[in-house]
Amino acid sequence: MSEAVISLAALPPGERGRVQSGEDGHPAVPRLLALGLLPGTEITVVRVAPLGDPVEVEFLGMRLSLRKADAAAVRVEPFTAR
Repeated sequence: MSEAVISLAALPPGERGRVQSGEDGHPAVPRLLALGLLPGTEITVVRVAPLGDPVEVEFLGMRLSLRKADAAAVRVEPFTAR
C-alpha cells in the first residue's frame, strides 16, 4: 500500500511526494517546519543544480532552494504515477 520513504534529496526533478518526517536533531528541520514543511505537505522537486547542490523545491505555493544536506534530512513518500 505504501511506497518506500526516501530522502527529499533523492527525489528526481519534476517528481512529487508527501512529506513524512524530518531527521531528529538536524539543525535545518525546525526552520523548515516553521516555513510550513510539515508531515502531509505535498512537495515537488523543481530542479537540481548541475553539481547537485542546491535543490529547488515547491510547496504551499512557494519555491525554496535547499542545500542538499538539508534536503536529505526530509523524508518523503513519492507519489505513484496513475
